[in-house]
Order: sequence, then C-alpha cells, then structure tokens
Amino acid sequence: QVQLVESGGGLVQPGGSLRLSCQASGFTLDADAVGWYRQAPRKDREGISAIATDGRTYYSDSVKSRFTISRDNAKNVVYLQMDNLKPEDTAEYYCASGGDFDTVVAGAVRPWALAKWGRGTLVTVSS
Repeated sequence: QVQLVESGGGLVQPGGSLRLSCQASGFTLDADAVGWYRQAPRKDREGISAIATDGRTYYSDSVKSRFTISRDNAKNVVYLQMDNLKPEDTAEYYCASGGDFDTVVAGAVRPWALAKWGRGTLVTVSS
C-alpha cells in the first residue's frame, strides 16, 4: 500500500523542539521531492519546507532559521527538525510527495498536483 505517515507531533512548550518524521511505504521516497505543510485552525494550509532529490531545500519565511528538513533515503523517511517553537507554530502538520521540487513547494496552493499526502500529525506549542 502506497502511503505517507507522519509522526512526532505532540505538546511542547514555547522554545522547545520536536522532530517530525514522514515515513513512506509502498514506494521509494528517494525519487520524489517531499514537502511539509501545516494548517492551523481557521487558516489556510501553508507550505513550510521542501527537499528535492538532489538535496535542495526550501523554507518559508515563517520557519526559516528555526526548522531543518532532511532525508534519509536508506530509511525511506524525511524529517522536519523544529527548534525554538512558538505558539503560532501550533497546527496539523502534513507531508506530501509526488511532484517535482517546484510543484512540492507550491503544494499548499495546488494540493491536487501532489499524488501522495499523509494524514497529519498535530503539533501544539503552549505553556
């Protein structure tokens, strides 16, 4: 079964860290660009990071210098290390793949262009 599964979400205090994982099964993730997206209550989905097959990365201004995306092709997983978390980072976090890098970067506004989406993991930043 082809799927992406996110994990690693939870409750963390402001200034804390979490590492999210996007585990692929049923296909080889190293052939895909992969993106991370988030959606907070009553807000539009936001594309926050992406990684290309050649290692190029993208970060939105809202997470630049705080979040780091990486991939471990041997484990078929993409990570999102989130540091210095803020209450405004509270959201459901999703990963997706199935397009080229530019398509993945734009995945929040054209989600239909990506073939594979996970179901999300909830991140709550609160004291």
